[in-house]
Amino acid sequence: MNEESYALCERLIPSSYVRQARQAVRSRENQIRTFLEHRRWSEDGWDDETIELLLHQLSLMDSNNFPGNCGVGEREARFLSGIVARRHFRLGHGIGRSGDITAIQPKAAGSSILMKLSNVLVTDAIKIAGFTPVVIENLLEGDELRTDLAKIEEKILELGAENICCICSTTSCFAPRAPDRLEEIAILCSKYNVPHVVNNAYGLQSSKCMHLIQQASQVGRLDIFVQSSDKNFMVPVGGSVIAGYNKELVDSISQIYPGRASAASSIDVFITLLTLGSKGYKKLLADRKDMYKYLSQEISKVTALHGERLLNTKNNTISLAISLSQLQGNTKQLTEFGSMLFTRFVSGTRVIAHESPPLVVSGYEFNNYGAHTNRYPCTYLTAAAAIGMTKDDVDMFVKRLDKVLGKCLKNVKSQPDCLVESRIDSSEQSTVELQEGEQLSSDLENKLTLNCKDN
Repeated sequence: MNEESYALCERLIPSSYVRQARQAVRSRENQIRTFLEHRRWSEDGWDDETIELLLHQLSLMDSNNFPGNCGVGEREARFLSGIVARRHFRLGHGIGRSGDITAIQPKAAGSSILMKLSNVLVTDAIKIAGFTPVVIENLLEGDELRTDLAKIEEKILELGAENICCICSTTSCFAPRAPDRLEEIAILCSKYNVPHVVNNAYGLQSSKCMHLIQQASQVGRLDIFVQSSDKNFMVPVGGSVIAGYNKELVDSISQIYPGRASAASSIDVFITLLTLGSKGYKKLLADRKDMYKYLSQEISKVTALHGERLLNTKNNTISLAISLSQLQGNTKQLTEFGSMLFTRFVSGTRVIAHESPPLVVSGYEFNNYGAHTNRYPCTYLTAAAAIGMTKDDVDMFVKRLDKVLGKCLKNVKSQPDCLVESRIDSSEQSTVELQEGEQLSSDLENKLTLNCKDN
């Protein structure tokens, strides 16, 4: 409570009692302030009440706990179970971003502060050896970005199949990219005896993605598919599900992990699935399909009113993309557009500019990072109909999108001068979110990658 609230409490009980209570609360607040100021591990331990006070305050800084928040992304820190939510103090966004796990997460200010403070207390760093990524550019087919199978085979022959650790394909991705051609890739992997790993990040909730995996396993080689627990089961970020059709292979992966692992993710999924029951989960999957159709319809209405359109990405059944052709090249208005959505508590959307400066991830330079291609024909906005989305979420988003888009386009008409293009992310301001816990290279969300042995 603030000072005004304490003053109001004095109308209800004697002021001396209120002052005494205020003094006790202030002592805990001072303890927290000192920690934030000096960022050092105190010699004396804290009591549970002070720790919980700090965690609750940090939790209120995350976007999923904002009053009136409208989440239209695939990772929105949604909780199904109240037990899981309370267990994590409603801190569900996780930490980091694609290419940098220590980066600030704009949708999760509280979690980002918690991460920074935790790093103060835990200073040991772990260095992980990686592989050399080889990126295959996608092909533009209509509005969609699809797999370039010819280039994959060409690269296999160039590098030599024996030098390739695996081919990593993706089922679930941001529109206008469509799921990779898993069946054809699986056939190539079988032909050249190359392992095939699928990034199925939020694909468990999509019958389309799961059908692709099943078909690929039947016609060719598909060794492992990996998915996030938070995206598919509405639990906090941090867990992953590694699955495959060869039990011995899956067991061998579990034996690679050094030491014990936290039971937190398993506990969260356990509680959530027991809460749902199989009927409840099936209903969520059916509801998600309905929300995808409803979101598509409502977005189409809004874009038509403003002279834009919903991009035709029929093979992507989760993510949608909206053209922003009238804002293309206008950095000022793109920045304002993304900022206006974010300040109106619309999270999960992202604005991808027509062309943006290159970004280096793990030593590999990506041109127009986040667009799944070096140059997409137009600037666009993405939104996702992920599990847990409701009709109220869609209605709220569409209403806010209509107002923001109308205002920005009006400003463009009154100030037509265009500036240099850049990529603006409405919910995260620079790069896509880290695919936490998926055991894959951070750039796999955007490109089809062949990981080669580091010679």
